[in-house]
Amino acid sequence: MQSSNAQLKHVGRSGQISIGKRYAGKALRVEHRDDGTIVLTPVVAIPESQLWTLEPDNAPRIRRALKWAKEHPPQESDVDMIVAKAEKHGKRAK
Repeated sequence: MQSSNAQLKHVGRSGQISIGKRYAGKALRVEHRDDGTIVLTPVVAIPESQLWTLEPDNAPRIRRALKWAKEHPPQESDVDMIVAKAEKHGKRAK
């Protein structure tokens, strides 16, 4: 794929180039090809603990959870009531 807006960049003494503020703070995959070409591809890193969200089998569960969250907006909890119920339940369990 050829680019219609090619630019000439010079590599500094430290081995760095500036590719513009558009890419500031982004992660880039660097591919070094046999012909000397270097391809930079913007990427997003996903923590391993969140990879499950991308598995197709989990999509329906995620959709249901998002629908439930939309239909049940957050509400402020009555902490005193929760503590009272816990204490009452604790007495019954003994």
